Amino acid sequence: MLDPQPFPIDHVLRGDPGAPALILREGVATFARVEQDVARLAGWLATKRFAAGARVATWLPKTRVASLMPLAAARAGLVHVPVNPVLKRAQVAHILADSGASLLLTQGARAATLEDGDVPAGCEVAVEAGAGDSLPRSHADPAALAAILYTSGSTGRPKGVMLSHANLWLGAVSVAHYLAIAPDDRVLGVLPLGFDYGQNQLFSTWYAGAGVAPLDYLTPRDVIKAVERVDATTLAGVPPLWTQLLEAEWPAKAAARLRRLTNSGGALTPAMVRALRTRFPQARLFAMYGLTEAFRSTYLPPELVDAHPESIGRAIPFAEVLVVRPNGTQAAAGEPGELVHAGPLVAQGYWRDAARTALRFRTAPPFSRHGGTAVWSGDTVVADDAGLLRFVGRDDEMIKSAGHRISPQEVEEAATAGAEAREAVALGVPDARLGQAIVLVARGDAADEPALRERLKRELPAYMQPVRIEWRAELPRNANGKLDRARVAASVKEQQA
Repeated sequence: MLDPQPFPIDHVLRGDPGAPALILREGVATFARVEQDVARLAGWLATKRFAAGARVATWLPKTRVASLMPLAAARAGLVHVPVNPVLKRAQVAHILADSGASLLLTQGARAATLEDGDVPAGCEVAVEAGAGDSLPRSHADPAALAAILYTSGSTGRPKGVMLSHANLWLGAVSVAHYLAIAPDDRVLGVLPLGFDYGQNQLFSTWYAGAGVAPLDYLTPRDVIKAVERVDATTLAGVPPLWTQLLEAEWPAKAAARLRRLTNSGGALTPAMVRALRTRFPQARLFAMYGLTEAFRSTYLPPELVDAHPESIGRAIPFAEVLVVRPNGTQAAAGEPGELVHAGPLVAQGYWRDAARTALRFRTAPPFSRHGGTAVWSGDTVVADDAGLLRFVGRDDEMIKSAGHRISPQEVEEAATAGAEAREAVALGVPDARLGQAIVLVARGDAADEPALRERLKRELPAYMQPVRIEWRAELPRNANGKLDRARVAASVKEQQA
């Protein structure tokens, strides 16, 4: 039986003291060693004498410190803000300023890219973590804020989703339970630690008493080698990664090692489901759907995957998932509606953004069993007679590319920050490998494209780079004088036809 009682997230190290907990290239740390390292890292943070609840940011690859900081910050009474290591200085500067961070822990080479004004007053930059006196496990209120994860919205810059100890703890319990992670499992962590599921891979693995191997990779071959090197049993990915891994050569023994595959960050196609089932016949395949504002909403049990390859499944443990008509009533089977998520996995809202919080975090519909505040996803789904959900589409303008949720406005702001493009509209177009690829429609001169691309490479991460730039003398406007995104999108679609 699942225990719904949440604890402070730094209590999540539950494995046998002598068992492997963290598997890195430089060596394997047992649960006892990880507990000790967390305690001393928390002690180092305590020497900074930050106010309780101060935000501490990490901008790091998947190092030992990056893996331990979520627990150490919580133990020290601070709020962790993980920054995706692929982000560039402009995005980092926004996150530091928006979160009001008191500390940025990073590496020397990354710190050197920051310019004057990027680091707000009162924020210390450290390129090495120290070790202080060991702090005991915390007695934090499970409802207290533990982390802020930044995610792009359909408009504007990334916004911070506020997650409590209870959100993180119950997410770990839920995933460890429905994936049936066992102490002898080895989970290969290829997802970024700044993503909700990337971070949850640490927590759910440790809650189950198993070992996790965080991995930064450049090519699919790196992933395959890591599966062999750490004897991985579990691999989580997003559809573009699965496409790359399916195209790569897998040694039969490596493919047979995997017991469990989990997908998030975009729906699997039936063809991809069949290919994964063929390539990894020993592995149980879990299709999942989630959003940072509620961590994860649904999963499809592996025994149903072959018969329902298009489904995102049912609610995960602790989640209540509802399909709601525009008038707020419950949609019938076969009827499209908005996916609404209620229950204890619902986040606390957006950091210092009451307006956007009020739009997404609203009272649950009257027929909700749980009630309280719910996340209204803006995504349309359909439930069949058995209650299995199928994703229909997104109602906002987010671009979903290579597992990333990308704000069009963020790309557009970067494109028009220089002299090359006077106006721009960023769109997502279907792409077999990426899910969606970014097309930038710009008002300006095509002769300026090389300069624009060179600047975008400096200012935006690789996954935000447009695959194509279309140049126009003018862009259409609507009656309010705003750029008419629908007409721009229609013109791009016509050119592709």
